[in-house]
Amino acid sequence: MALAPLNVSTIAEPLQRFVAAHYGAHARAANLKPMELGHAGLTYGFDVEQGSATLARFVLRLAPPGVRRHGNTDVYRQAPLLRALQSQGQPAPKVPWASPDEDWFGTPFIMMERLPGIPCLIWDPDPQFVRTEQAIGELWRESARALADLHDFDWQRHLADWEKPRPLMEEVLRWDGVLAKAQEPQWLAAGQRVRELVLAQMPQGEPVGLIHGDFQPGNVLFDADRLTGIVDWELSSIGAQLLDVGWMMMMSDRRSWHPDFCPVLSPDPEILREVYQTHRGRQFPDIDWYWAFAGYRFGTICCLNVRLHRTGKRHDPIWENFALAVPSLFGRAEQILTARRRASST
Repeated sequence: MALAPLNVSTIAEPLQRFVAAHYGAHARAANLKPMELGHAGLTYGFDVEQGSATLARFVLRLAPPGVRRHGNTDVYRQAPLLRALQSQGQPAPKVPWASPDEDWFGTPFIMMERLPGIPCLIWDPDPQFVRTEQAIGELWRESARALADLHDFDWQRHLADWEKPRPLMEEVLRWDGVLAKAQEPQWLAAGQRVRELVLAQMPQGEPVGLIHGDFQPGNVLFDADRLTGIVDWELSSIGAQLLDVGWMMMMSDRRSWHPDFCPVLSPDPEILREVYQTHRGRQFPDIDWYWAFAGYRFGTICCLNVRLHRTGKRHDPIWENFALAVPSLFGRAEQILTARRRASST
């Protein structure tokens, strides 16, 4: 079965069969719709109803058909991860059903219980969030505390056979080919300068553990300002955990963005650093390197996606907004690493 992205009609019939098989012939899949707030890929929300009663609410995520199942396209790999996290009290959704096979939907799937709340999209928070520096800042701080708790998860005990740790050097070098696709010569030159600084100041890559991969409030659910869940785990891995911290700091750092496109009312990244370290009960002297490396990583991602958009290979106008930030992402990363180098030489 060939599935078009976010095409509800292609899954409505097999989903109804699935619901009838698991809830009875009188149950129905209702309110099926694409998930648009902070969710990527083939992701749908739906309710299970019987008569006038709602029995359950779910999020269904499908692997992209016809694509090699590896990394973020291997949807099923999230099932053991989420189940392990949920069993240990982490704010991850329950996964009652998942399969690596194609029997139900023509592609592997995971079906998660839908958590209450919505994400705080950092570029344009939902109107239900109070738009003040204190209120939005507290969502970021609560996210930082949740990240510290997540990083204390004992992956060696609960996910020993899930995935091998990725060396930090491998993480750095994997972006070389992405940067090479920069359409603007000045972007390529700026990225290469940052790459050299990144490599010259490589830390040891400790501590090693579970990484979310895109941790920021847009992938955290809040219900009445209460954190209710962490979502979008497709980039998760085992590796240097400070990658998550640096990424969150880069996302909040308005100096890494363009004035016309930047996070709304985000706190200073130094605040997030302190919240994370305090909640984790230790200091991490290499966080600045991870902060700068996050700017380098996202700058290279922007270079690739802007090129795909402008050449018509993957039309998505949102990347024109991110194009505004490429010089700032690379420039801020260079500034942080230059200051770090000077500090180490004194």
